[in-house]
Amino acid sequence: MDRARLWGIAFLLVTAAGWALNWPTIKFLLPVWPALFSRGVAGVTASILLGLLAVNRGESLRVPAGAWPQVLLAAFTSVFAWMGFATLSLNWISVAEAALLVYSMPVWAMLLAWPLRGERPGRRSLVALALALAGVILLLSGQNGASGRDQLLGVAFALAAALLFAWGTVVNRKPLPLPPLAQTAWVVGVGCAPMIVLGLLFEHPRLDALTGAAAASLAYMTLVPMGVCYLSWFAALRRLPSSTATIAMLLVPLLGTLAAAAMLGDPFGLREGGALALTLAGVALALRGRAHVPTSRSRDPGET
Repeated sequence: MDRARLWGIAFLLVTAAGWALNWPTIKFLLPVWPALFSRGVAGVTASILLGLLAVNRGESLRVPAGAWPQVLLAAFTSVFAWMGFATLSLNWISVAEAALLVYSMPVWAMLLAWPLRGERPGRRSLVALALALAGVILLLSGQNGASGRDQLLGVAFALAAALLFAWGTVVNRKPLPLPPLAQTAWVVGVGCAPMIVLGLLFEHPRLDALTGAAAASLAYMTLVPMGVCYLSWFAALRRLPSSTATIAMLLVPLLGTLAAAAMLGDPFGLREGGALALTLAGVALALRGRAHVPTSRSRDPGET
C-alpha cells in the first residue's frame, strides 16, 4: 500500500473518531445547555474559525450572486435540519437510536431519487431499503407504553433530519462554486445562525451554567468535529476515492454508539446491535449503488 493511501486512511480514522465522539459529547451537554442553542453557538464559532483559516490559505470567501439559493438550500438541509434536528432528537432517544436513524439518510436519498429524478431503484437498492427498514423496525420494536410514546418525538426529529438531508442531496446536486473550506464555513454558519435565534427565543439558555466539563464539551464540539475533522476529511479526499471515504464514514454511528455506551451508560444490547448491523448494511449497499452519482455533498458526509 502506498504512503498516500496510508495517510488517507489515517485521516479517515481521525475524522470518524472525532465525529463519533461528538455524539456522546452532545448528549452529555444537553442537560446543561439546550440543543439548538448549544449546536448553534458551536457551529457559528466554528464557521468563523474556518473562514479565517480559508482566508489564511488563500481561499476566497466571496459567494457568487447566483449561488446564494444553493448555499441556503445546503445550509437548511445539511446543517439546520441534519445537525439541528439530530441534536434535538437526543433529548428523547439514545445515541444508538439517533445515530442509526440519522445515518439511514443514503437509503432515503436513493428512494427519493425515484419520484424526483426518475432514477428507478434496482435490485441492490431494494435490498438496501429492505435491510434499512428491518433495522428501523427492530429498533422501534422495543418502544412501548408511555416511555415509547415520549420517544416517538425523538424518532420523528431523527427521521426528519435524515429525510431532509436526503431530499437536499437529490435536488441540490450541482457542486457549490466555492473552495472546500470556504464552502464549509458559509454552509455551517448560515445553517447554525438560526439555531442561536431559536434557542434564545424558546430554550432560554443560562450562560452561567456553562462551566467545567460542560464548557469543555462545547469547546470540543466547536474545535474538533467542525474544525480538525473537516480538515482531516478534506485531506483524506485528496488521497482516496470519495466513494471509499464516504462508505468508511459508516464507522461514525458505530463508534458513536459504542462510545455512548461506554461513557454515558447508554443501552446497547442485542436489539440495538442487530438494528445497527441491519441498517448500516443497507446504507453500505445504497452508497455502493450511488457511488458513481456526483452530488453537491460528495465532499462532506454530514458531521453530527
